[in-house]
Amino acid sequence: MRILRFLSAKRRFELFPPYFLMRVKVLTLKEDWTSTRIRLPLNRISSNAAGNMFGGYQASLADPVPALACLKRFPGYRVATKKLVIDFIRVGNSDLTLHFDFDEALAEQIDTELAESGKSTPCFEMHYVRNDGKICTRIKNTVAIRPKGYVSHHE
Repeated sequence: MRILRFLSAKRRFELFPPYFLMRVKVLTLKEDWTSTRIRLPLNRISSNAAGNMFGGYQASLADPVPALACLKRFPGYRVATKKLVIDFIRVGNSDLTLHFDFDEALAEQIDTELAESGKSTPCFEMHYVRNDGKICTRIKNTVAIRPKGYVSHHE
């Protein structure tokens, strides 16, 4: 997908094979990844036997978003999801919209940690909203930001 630089970041995200197959639609994506909204459609493939959104679909979309935002904000580092915690509050009985916002205070904390120790392990909070406006899923996504080539025997 990196070779398709002539496409917008929104379109490259949508064309990434797993997300293309899931039929995700990027509704908004700020250039610096400080805020994004992504629609995850409920359809025959994404719904369970009760007709609600599979949790795995929700996890698959939410997993890389903070890491991608950190790659944009902190280039030159290796970034990966370290921990993903999902709290299913209500059933996902419609298309869902993932809400991600990169809090400026958290960005400053990461800047400080990278300057002091060369690494950071921030936790981002996101949520999915149903078509009726109710939050159905809360997500905590912990990201490991490390220097390229970093090796730890404890991670």
